[in-house]
Amino acid sequence: MADIASVTLEVADPTAARRFYSDAFGLDTQLRLRASEAPTTGFRGFTLSLTVQGPGTVDSLIGTALDAGATPLKPAAKSLWGYGGVVQAPDGTIWKVATSAKKDPGPVTRRIDEIVLLLGVADVTASKRFYVAKGLTVGKSFGRVYAEFASGPGPVKLALYRHKALAKDAGVKPDGSGSHRIAIGGDAGAFTDPDGFAWEAVSPALADS
Repeated sequence: MADIASVTLEVADPTAARRFYSDAFGLDTQLRLRASEAPTTGFRGFTLSLTVQGPGTVDSLIGTALDAGATPLKPAAKSLWGYGGVVQAPDGTIWKVATSAKKDPGPVTRRIDEIVLLLGVADVTASKRFYVAKGLTVGKSFGRVYAEFASGPGPVKLALYRHKALAKDAGVKPDGSGSHRIAIGGDAGAFTDPDGFAWEAVSPALADS
């Protein structure tokens, strides 16, 4: 089964970005950072989602992200599916912090249960077919709306969402142009998907090197 071995965010200042992600979310080895001045405007077509145990952890992580310089896009709030909020990092990456729990199952922690990379795509069915051909295995699928791939040993799970719906979920306008400012490393080889997201050949054994 093909797997995401690494996610590289392309940022103007890797040192500042590394400090932000450590202070905001406690992320270190889960992300790679690479210097880039590639032009980009508006919505970059993807979000990263942190799934946690309870609302207290959501509030804690969003609070430290804002303290570290993030911009609020959607305040943390209850919904039919749980509780969550959205912020934008200083480098422009959009992060959602969410839980399906209505209340904390125990003492509040800052543990992150799962990191999900959501790609906004023009056609979920076509993109799902493309990735299956690349060796990824579908874990969940909801018609033309959403698809999630089974996770392997890598730190990040991949999911597909309709572009406009993902932008709405993030609290931003769907318009954008230029670089996505992200590179996905995996053992499926180097390629560019139908929506312009670039994959680089990285084996899971080398992802932490």
